[in-house]
Amino acid sequence: MASGSGICRLRQPKCRSQEEFAHEAGLHWTYVSDLERGARNLTITVVNKLAAAPGLTVGKLLE
Repeated sequence: MASGSGICRLRQPKCRSQEEFAHEAGLHWTYVSDLERGARNLTITVVNKLAAAPGLTVGKLLE
């Protein structure tokens, strides 16, 4: 899931926009956009937030 396409796949099963997904994760939508495009790197804090948004554990997210 380290790629931007992996982040995109997290939000698509429920057809969520970047803005909706970012809100659920407690992030700004432009940050999610940057992550999906590979313009930013993930931090452990962001990984935790991205996992929590769809109700995953960090371990499951990183599979």
